[in-house]
Amino acid sequence: MDEDFEGFLEDFGPAIEKRAVPTSSLEYYHGKLPNKLLAYWQAYGWCGYADGLFWTVDPEEYDSVVEAWIGETEFMEQDAYHIIARTAFGGLYFWGERSGFSLKVFAPGSYSVPHKSRFTGDKMDFGAQIFFGSLDPNDNDFEQLFAPTLKKLGRLRYDEMYGFVPALALGGPATLDHLEKVKAVEHLVLLAQLSELRVMSGPEI
Repeated sequence: MDEDFEGFLEDFGPAIEKRAVPTSSLEYYHGKLPNKLLAYWQAYGWCGYADGLFWTVDPEEYDSVVEAWIGETEFMEQDAYHIIARTAFGGLYFWGERSGFSLKVFAPGSYSVPHKSRFTGDKMDFGAQIFFGSLDPNDNDFEQLFAPTLKKLGRLRYDEMYGFVPALALGGPATLDHLEKVKAVEHLVLLAQLSELRVMSGPEI
């Protein structure tokens, strides 16, 4: 594997809850997502890293989440998006078929951060390397709550996340006492119904 993904593995540790990626998925996303990303899937599967802080996911399982969050926005008019990864707290990484890694949504806070990626077209594979190589565990840990939440609630399964109950959009506090294990896809779709998505300014990457 390449140095960028090796660096990612060093920072995020061994995989958990690994699921093998079927050949049908590799064939379906060929030409839609970078070959380099599909190679990572083939070698490592869809799984959690850093004890479940960060997850690579089956985009098809998150199609309803894509539709719920950006289906009625200008983003869907610009590109075809797939969620390729998420965090334990509902940070969503969107990959555009033409624009690469160009959008992140933090579902509990109902905001999006669009990016303009330099790694498009024939640079898309390198963009996938840069995506993983530039990830930082601290940037995926909301308010440094992951370690205490993991200790209190236990490790997540591949289809779970830590959700605030009541949701932040309903006035719930962002505290350890109000976090619960919830089904990821269902909770993310629910959050999209509670508050309008805000668009924040993002950098060129």
